[in-house]
Parts: sequence; structure tokens; C-alpha cells
Amino acid sequence: MTNKFFYITFSVIVSWLFYVIPAVGEIKGEEQAVLTSPPEVPPPITRKHNTKVFVKLEVIEKKMKISDGVDYTFWTFGGTVPGSFIRVKEGDQIEFSLRNHPSSKMPHNIDLHAVTGPGGGASASFTLPGHESVFSFKAMNPGLYVYHCATAPVGMHIANGMYGLILVEPKDGLPKVDREYYVMQGDFYTKGKYGKQGYQPFDMEKAIDEKPTYVVFNGATNSMTGDKSLKAKVGETVRLFVGNGGPNLVSSFHVIGEIFDKVYIEGGSNINKNVQTTLVPAGGSAVVEFKVEVPGNLVIVDHSIFRTFNKGSLGLIKVDGESNKDVFSGKTADNVYLPEGGAIQKVHDKEEISKASSPEEQFRLGKNTFTQNCAACHQPDGKGVKGAFPPLASSDFLKQETKKIIGVVKNGLSGSITVNGEVYNGVMPALGLSDEEIANVLTYVYGSWGNSKKVIKASDVKSVVSKTIEGGH
Repeated sequence: MTNKFFYITFSVIVSWLFYVIPAVGEIKGEEQAVLTSPPEVPPPITRKHNTKVFVKLEVIEKKMKISDGVDYTFWTFGGTVPGSFIRVKEGDQIEFSLRNHPSSKMPHNIDLHAVTGPGGGASASFTLPGHESVFSFKAMNPGLYVYHCATAPVGMHIANGMYGLILVEPKDGLPKVDREYYVMQGDFYTKGKYGKQGYQPFDMEKAIDEKPTYVVFNGATNSMTGDKSLKAKVGETVRLFVGNGGPNLVSSFHVIGEIFDKVYIEGGSNINKNVQTTLVPAGGSAVVEFKVEVPGNLVIVDHSIFRTFNKGSLGLIKVDGESNKDVFSGKTADNVYLPEGGAIQKVHDKEEISKASSPEEQFRLGKNTFTQNCAACHQPDGKGVKGAFPPLASSDFLKQETKKIIGVVKNGLSGSITVNGEVYNGVMPALGLSDEEIANVLTYVYGSWGNSKKVIKASDVKSVVSKTIEGGH
């Protein structure tokens, strides 16, 4: 009798538990996905259950700047390159709506690498201009996944910026961090050379030959510098969701001045620790995390390094906070050292150099030359790097005779100089700029950051003799 009573009681309890406890993977409720533009990331998912998530993404073909003074027609998911960041949870049911704006000239679709199914959703989402396609899928595998357009010619659609990231958070979520950012690399192919002003169309031959004009983060040069730099504070942990849209190049992703405490390899679940540089394949991703111990500028690069200084793959993380001399002392000695090479040089085709028709045009072109050749050292705001690269902002060095300043840019400079009361001892190489470019960049420097607003002409530059200049005051 006792055993029978126990069996009946146990059966009732088990039946009751199955009735009141949701089944594993049960979908409860629904919500609209929060989509963000780079470098922002939607907030972490705090709900413990799975739900139906509606994702509505619009394709827009639009003209935007790929570099200062250079326009390009991008094909976008959500109006940005990369496209909107999507964040869901492992086990969620996704209803995906792809809308192709009526102004589009091309049909488009989407292949999400997070989808298990034909084409990653590409065949179900083929969408003509002015139409909408809807399909659904289950987010079965946690990880950081690329999505991209897969309409023929596929390479052209991707090369025009049609890619982004979708994060499928694991059931228990990701460890908490202080800041999260969205960074995605892409290679672009324009008819004109790097920095060639005006509108630049897509060049299919360069794309097939895998010879990009630009290699950039988040769709443009300087997308994460100056006022758009990423931000952090000493003591915080930063997580970067990193993607590579390609379509061709593999990224050697590196942050100068940091070591990745964790790298989620290829966006999956396996973690490497204490990593300096991580490979991110075209059509792939990685998640990197690091704690920031000291203040200063951390430089985000593709360590295939000519891409950074000559094609545009450069960003900054500005870290504020108290110094920690035990971790990093700063410079403790200042001696002359003149290694062979080391210059950031640029080869110019004189026929490609734009001639300015006014001081205003000189200023605009000069800003572009400064960004490409000078900003990495003297910084986009002209403030330089204390103890390493002298400031150009409100610089007393620029109050010297104009011919001497022209000579510095034309011929280079080595040795000790004093700028705003501080001694700098190093080498500035001759950058190989044309007379027009030197005149333009000096007009920009003189016209910026509280300087004297002088206008320099190409004839002024031409009159300065080419020679080696030593340091001075």
C-alpha cells in the first residue's frame, strides 16, 4: 500500500512539473530586435527565456564619403557600412524581414552565416526594389556571425559594403564587460587612386585582381578617429565584436598598446588567451576582450601594415584615467637614433594631384593630405604626442620664417627642436609630396588649431631648394 501511494504521489508531482515548467527551448512572447549602427552594439540580453524576435532590415543604396573629399556609392543594410548589428539569443525564433528601398537600382538578398538552411536565407530573401521578403529561422548555434548580400555578382555586392554582424548570445549570456564596440573591416575598389578627390565608381577589374584602393574599418577612413574615436577608462574591460566583410583580404587584427586577454577564435566558443594579433578571415569574425590598465591612445590596425598607413585601416581608442608607472613608465630617456628607413612614404602620380582654385579649396585638399600622411604622428587634432611628435596646434615653431617651414616639409628634419617649450629629438622624413600638396597641407595646418592662417602657394614651395635640414629652434 505504501509503495502504491508513493508511486501515485510521484506521478502526480512529475505531471505537475511538466505542466508548470516551460519546456526547454519553448518560445515565450515576442519582441522587436534592437538594431544599432557601428560602432555601437545593442545591450546584452537579460531575459532568461527564448522568444520570437522580429528583425526588420532595410537595404539602401546611397552615396557616402569613403575618405575626406571622396564619395562612393555604397549598397547598405540599414544605411551604414557595415550594416546594423543584430543581437539575439541561442534558441530564439527569428522572423526576418528584408526590405529593399524603392530607390534601389538592384535586387538584393541576405545570407546570414547564423542560419542553418539553404543559402543562409539567401534564396528566401531575394528582394526586388520596392519589395519586402519575410522568412524565419531558429538561432541554433551561439557565436558571432557575418551576414552579407549573396545576389549575383556576389563579390560586387559585398565589395559595395553589403555585410554586417549578427551575435547569437549563448543561453547563459556573455561575461559582463564595461564597454562593447562593433568594428568591421572591408576592402574597397575605386577607379581613382587612394585619395583621388570627387566621386569614385567601383572598379571590377581591381576587385577581381584583389588590389584594393582602400582597406578601412566601418566603411571609411577615419571612421574611428578624432571625435569618433572609441572611448574607455582605465580599469575598464573592453569587448570588440570584430568582423571582416572582405570581399577578398584576410585581416591581421591588432590593437597597438594592448594584449587581448581573450579571443573567441573565429567568433566561436573556443577561447585563446594573451593574444597579440588575431586573424579574421574574409566572411569571418572574432571577439576580443582586454582590460585597459593605462591612459592614452590605443591604435586599431590591420597589421598587414601598409593597409593601415596607406589604405586607411586605422582607428583609435582614447583611454582616460590615472597613469600607472609600474605598468608603463612613459619615456625615461631621449636619445638620437637614426635607423635606416622607417618613413611612411607615398608614391604620387603627378597627373592625379588635384590643383586648388582657391585658398578654401587648398584648405580642403590639404586636410586630406594631412589625414593621409601626417595625422598618424601629429594626431588628427594637431596636438601631437608628448615626448614623441611635436604639436602643430598653436605651435610657436610655425612662427618661424615661412621658407624654413616649407623646407621642413619638403626636405625632412632631423635633430633637436623646441616646440612650445618642450624639446623633441627625432626624425621627420621627407614625405615625397608635390609642391601643390605641400602648399595645400601647410595652408591647412596654418589655417587650423589657432595658427596664423597663412596661405602658401605652390610657387612658394618651388622656390625652396631641396636639401637636408638639421634641427634648430
